Amino acid sequence: MNHLGFKLDSIKIGSFDFTCCEGCQLQLANRESSLPDFLALLDIRNFREISSERHDDYDIALVEGSITRSDEIRRLKTIRQKAKVLVAYGSCACFGGVNSRKNPIPQEELIREVYGDKHIETMPSMRIADFVQVDYSIPGCPVSKKEVEQIVVGLVTRSLVSLPRFPVCVECKQRLNTCLFDLGEICLGPVTRAGCDAVCPSGKTPCLGCRGPADDINFPAFSQLVHEQGLSTEEMREKLAFYNGFTDYHDHEG
Repeated sequence: MNHLGFKLDSIKIGSFDFTCCEGCQLQLANRESSLPDFLALLDIRNFREISSERHDDYDIALVEGSITRSDEIRRLKTIRQKAKVLVAYGSCACFGGVNSRKNPIPQEELIREVYGDKHIETMPSMRIADFVQVDYSIPGCPVSKKEVEQIVVGLVTRSLVSLPRFPVCVECKQRLNTCLFDLGEICLGPVTRAGCDAVCPSGKTPCLGCRGPADDINFPAFSQLVHEQGLSTEEMREKLAFYNGFTDYHDHEG
């Protein structure tokens, strides 16, 4: 029995999706090199991408996706009641994700534009933590396969791996990449939490902040950098709002 109240040899885990693309679950399911060992440690009770079996008892619930309907709220609360530990994974679950791009649009206007005269229930995209207690969050779009495995195994073995506190810029410099600001691009690497191995900047694609803000970031300095480089403040705001992870910062003008 570990400190979370379940036996180490029979950890029951369920993975559940709400409004999302299910890419985070696929990331985990497609990690062929370590998936057998990972599954051997667990008793999969509900994981659509891995097994057709469905069971309602689980110790750990992995939850992907944002909440956009009232029935999802009810289902999420049921999952929370049954789980000893609930993990929100992926940017949609942690922040509202790309789905939150619809939030500023009046909902009736959005429904009319997309569905015409059909009645569709929808609401602004909300994060999992807006409705239930979240014990651990694993951000990313998609999540890092390795990071999810490490954190789940850590929960099971009482050796929990914490998320990096430093920004993506540290990993980017370790990979000896040319700074995208020097190439005239706005990159959120200076303010975004590391852990992705700077995969986007390494491919010459600016970071869009899918992992949310790093700890103790100097946002005024970042905003000032955008100004000094002669780059667009409006573009900076759009990038900060993309995954909805920077709600405390995207209106800051420096």
